[in-house]
Amino acid sequence: MLRSLYSGVSGLQNHQTRMDVIGNNISNVNTIGFKKGRVNFQDMLSQTMAGAASPTDEVGGVNPKQVGLGMQVASIDTIHTQGSLQTTGVMTDVAVQGNGLFVMQSGEKEFYTRAGAFGLDENGTLVNPSNGMRVQGWQAETVDGEAVINTSDSVGDLVIPVGSKDPAAETTEVNLACNLDKRTPVIPGGAGPGAVQEGTWSTSFDVYDAFGDVHTLQVDFTRVPGVNNRWQAEVSIDPEGEAETNTQIEIGEENNDTNTFFLDFDNLGTLQAVTDAQGDTLNEGDLNVQVGFDVPSAFVPEGGEAVRQNFSMNLGEVGSVVDTVTQFAEKSSTKVFEQNGYPMGYLETFKIDQSGIITGVFSNGTNRPLGQVAMASFTNPGGLEKAGESTYVETNNSGVADIAPSGVAGKGKIVAGSLEMSNVDLAEQFTDMIVTQRGFQANSRTIQTSDQMLQELLTLKR
Repeated sequence: MLRSLYSGVSGLQNHQTRMDVIGNNISNVNTIGFKKGRVNFQDMLSQTMAGAASPTDEVGGVNPKQVGLGMQVASIDTIHTQGSLQTTGVMTDVAVQGNGLFVMQSGEKEFYTRAGAFGLDENGTLVNPSNGMRVQGWQAETVDGEAVINTSDSVGDLVIPVGSKDPAAETTEVNLACNLDKRTPVIPGGAGPGAVQEGTWSTSFDVYDAFGDVHTLQVDFTRVPGVNNRWQAEVSIDPEGEAETNTQIEIGEENNDTNTFFLDFDNLGTLQAVTDAQGDTLNEGDLNVQVGFDVPSAFVPEGGEAVRQNFSMNLGEVGSVVDTVTQFAEKSSTKVFEQNGYPMGYLETFKIDQSGIITGVFSNGTNRPLGQVAMASFTNPGGLEKAGESTYVETNNSGVADIAPSGVAGKGKIVAGSLEMSNVDLAEQFTDMIVTQRGFQANSRTIQTSDQMLQELLTLKR
């Protein structure tokens, strides 16, 4: 009877542990990123009353006789199933759809979490505002004027300097995507080829110098009399400006002191060659015209030469009709479709995509990557140890953290403007609560009945 008493006690204690886990699950039903726990039971040691016997010629085998000594907790598992995503609209809220955890830093120690309610501190560092832990990732670096994110480097703090300056960048590339109407009439006039005023189409576009000052790029296209499928182009910078910019173009290796060149097309309307006034010709691959002009706002010492700025005007690829100057019997639509210069601006806001890349949006219309949020995955996420504040730490059985960008090595995607809710199912928890209560109640009856049997034993002698 003493065995049954202690078996009942073990049942009471361990069902209480299971109730503690259920209570913790229910209390965290609205905790973002929370992963529910589950208790598994197993029987304890058994006392052997008689061992097993193998069969003989006379009798069969005999099974062992054992009395169980109660039960114990086999494991308390953390269930890392996906929680539902709730849209918040807050740009610093991020959730993980799939496997993986965010990497957090507190001092020299790393923590991991699924709770992505982040924010910025006064230094622009991306942190968890509830505890100050810093979100880890890769900060973008500027290489040859381009923002580059090196995800093979070690992770560090992510800084989003809202309000910081974005320096101006001069125009180095201008891409033309034009159609010149083949039906344009050729009306001769003036002293030479291209001196035609009627039948000229013009396009203008803004380009920028190194100070961020804007200049007007104007290109005038005119049919050349007497030559089929040939057009003259005249390039000018700030044609109506107060200061002369001395616009010149260059195609060959030698300098050209004019601002005109010629475009030749085939009978299919595709670009074939470009030639400058001194006869330098390009007729293979991408056709680029180098344009140079004086920067009026630049400081020039007395007796010094004006500051020149050069950029490449790309006309397109020979024989192509995509993003290239063409000549079809369709209304002329001469336009510049892209240039890479911009004035100075300020970082106004930012956005996070599903790869975790943080892109800054500047007041000058440019977008530039600022960094990328890192993610960690483990061979055995159930082996992680809960460290409070919705965080986990690495253990001997979790495996080493594999830190990489979203989508790499089975990591899920990042959903910005959302938070992952708890994966606790209340219906399941209440059902487990009923089962646990009945188990606790049954074990208490075992103790009560064993006590009554002892009482009967004590009353045998009066």
